[in-house]
This record gives sequence, C-alpha cells and structure tokens, in this order.
Amino acid sequence: MERETSWMPDPASGIAINRVPANGLEFEVAMAGEGDHLALMLHGFPELHFSWRHQMPLLAEMGYRVWAPNMRGYGETTRPTEVRDYALDHLTQDVAALIDASGATKVTLIAHDWGAIIAWYFAILKLRPLERLVIMNVPHPKVLQRELRRWEQIKKSWYVFFFQLPWLPEKRIGADSGKRIGELFAQTSCNPERFGPDVKAVYAAGAARPGAPRAMVNYYRAAMRHRDTIDPGDFRVDVPTLLVWGEEDVALNIRCTEGTEQWVPDITVKRLPNVSHWVQQDAPDEVNAILREWLPKPAPAS
Repeated sequence: MERETSWMPDPASGIAINRVPANGLEFEVAMAGEGDHLALMLHGFPELHFSWRHQMPLLAEMGYRVWAPNMRGYGETTRPTEVRDYALDHLTQDVAALIDASGATKVTLIAHDWGAIIAWYFAILKLRPLERLVIMNVPHPKVLQRELRRWEQIKKSWYVFFFQLPWLPEKRIGADSGKRIGELFAQTSCNPERFGPDVKAVYAAGAARPGAPRAMVNYYRAAMRHRDTIDPGDFRVDVPTLLVWGEEDVALNIRCTEGTEQWVPDITVKRLPNVSHWVQQDAPDEVNAILREWLPKPAPAS
C-alpha cells in the first residue's frame, strides 16, 4: 500500500518523496537528481519541504543530488513529543545523520527560516564538512543577538514570546483545519498570487496533522528553555556562504544583513527588494538565478 505524503509533486518536476531513517527518526524526504554532491535543503516554520519545490529541479539540473527533508515534527516525519526533543543538539544531529544516510562525498547546505538557524549552528559546530552554505532570511546567530537588543527587532519577534505560552499557540495554529497557516503565507507575502488555493491547502493540511502544531511551536520553546545544549565556540563559519534576503521581512529587520563578515569572512549578501520573508517561494525566479550564478556545478562522478 502506498504511504501518505505531505504533498504530491508534479511528475514533470523530477521530485519523488521517500522515507529515510536517521538519528532514530524517520524523515519524509523530497528527492531529485543524482550524483555524489548532495544539496541538502532545510525548511522553516511553518513550512514543509514543499517550500523548495521551485529550487529542487534547478539544482538537479545543475548536477546536484537534492534532498529536502521534512524536519522533525513536520509532515510525515517522526514527531517527538517533548520540548527537549527540539533543542539544537538534536536538530543539528538530524542534519549530520541525514548527510551520513545519503552517503554523499560532498555537501552543500541550503536553508531558510528555522532550517537556517539549524544550518548556521551546523556550520559553526563543523559537525560534517561542507562545500558551501546558503542561508535565506535568517541572520547569523551573533547578528541576531545584537539586533535583539533593539526595540525594533523585539517588536518584530513578538510571536516567539507568544509561543512560550502553554497550549494556546498550537490551538491557534491547528484551528479550522490549519486554515490560518495556509493564509499566513499570502497575507505576509509581497506576491500573494504565488500562494494560491493549492499552495495554501498543502500548508493548511500540514498544520492540521495531529501533533504537528505542538511540534512546530516546540522549536521556539526549546530555543528559550534549552539554550545550552551546544557550544558554538567562536561562532565562526569557515565555508563560502551566501545570504539571500527578501527585504520586506515582517519578522526580521534589514539590519540583520549587516556585520555578518565578522564571523563569516567569505560572505556574499544578495538583497531582494519587494520580496518577503518567504523569499524562495515569493521570488523563485530571482532566487534561482542567484543560486545558478553562485553555486558551482558539481564535477561529474568519476
């Protein structure tokens, strides 16, 4: 019997959805392409690997083997129940275990939102070698610490504090079969036509899955309650890094793009005006053009 998936890729996209055991969990992974160079793509809140649907075919065409997992708690990936299960030590080890499971010899990490938080720390901790790092609309952790000392950013981060409340946040997320989450993308996008009924339906269904709203919120709870599960050391990232930033981000101010070179010497910043936080979905053509230009084509397997 065919197992349920969180969405059905267009056959013409070359994307297939499979299950991968890693770090004691089973991940629902969207896959495309082949080869020894893995492009591992990490989504954020309140998304799914569906958020990479525009980039996966491009990367496969360029010669990458592309894996985009539904992160723990999302979609058909295993959903641990405790707040502690969503702390950064577990989240970064998920990435390491997925890389190991892939058997790839080279890895490029591409990430957005919460996936980008995890990716920053993964690169800082140097848990596995990376060729390149691509971050979308999330600042380096030290830059975020700096900005959170400003009232402007604290106001934008109000929802993080709301998510610390018991039961109420997940009740709101899952209400009306997840419809609120489906609408969120269009309401906070610069190009709401990119988030039509079919797209909203995928995200609403993801938020309506039993236990999923709590899992989504537990990322934020663990970030506040279990901050000391990793040691970032000097916070330095030594691999070439691309920061792609939609300038109309409702949650993060534009100063979050400034000063990253203090911890990331090899940083390239691409700012996109009139583009929202949901950058790779809101402006897929622009983002794909940036990726095509900045990422090298993998060498053919010998």
